[in-house]
Amino acid sequence: MTRNKPLPAISPEDGAFIRSLIVHQDDDIIAFNKPSGLPVQDGRGIDRSLDSLLAAFARSNGKRPRLVHRLDAGTSGLIIVAKTQPAAAFLSEEFAERRTKKTYIAVVGGALPKDKAGAIDASLVKVQEAGRARMIVARPDRKGALRARTDWEILEVSGPCAVVRLTPETGRMHQIRIHLAHLGCPILGDPIYGTGKQGTPRLMLHALSLEIRRPAGDVLTMRAALPSDFEDVAHNLGFKTYSGLL
Repeated sequence: MTRNKPLPAISPEDGAFIRSLIVHQDDDIIAFNKPSGLPVQDGRGIDRSLDSLLAAFARSNGKRPRLVHRLDAGTSGLIIVAKTQPAAAFLSEEFAERRTKKTYIAVVGGALPKDKAGAIDASLVKVQEAGRARMIVARPDRKGALRARTDWEILEVSGPCAVVRLTPETGRMHQIRIHLAHLGCPILGDPIYGTGKQGTPRLMLHALSLEIRRPAGDVLTMRAALPSDFEDVAHNLGFKTYSGLL
């Protein structure tokens, strides 16, 4: 729980909204199915985020749940927060030490790979372009380069597009997005590494599931159902069978 800044006022509507996103809750964790378009944190003109809405769960002493990992604003799906400071420390270390298993679903377009599954092992480095941070693929020996690996599997193909299941071994900024662009098939709707809304009205990336060890020592697996806006785009692109493979 944290109180690093004054708690924002939460309207009844926002309180109901954030509670409607809960997919799991226990003594240590709250898991949400975050919609695409909701930022995880405030900043750069953003004053309504998942983090600010966590004030709806604040205790009488003002302490509230704490973020332990991130999703990009355009990415929908599973994200967890810690309900106590000890849980936050434990879970943050689980993510940092890569003991979690994350699974994502994406819809991509472009030059699809000939293989049905594989891995992208390409180091990444953060750069600033027009005042905006992005990642680029770099030589492993470049200053600031970080190793990054993403396993992928094509679930269904429709024309020049595919539904892909992804399991990142590392958790670099924009890792899945830049890796798929590097592979030649960027995620549809990606405003940085793809064609943005010229392709689809949202970033077609969803955090489907998360397997994580809790402070008590047991392993918990959580899932976040694909949202209707993701399903609608996939249906309009002609995909029919992938959902049975998830």
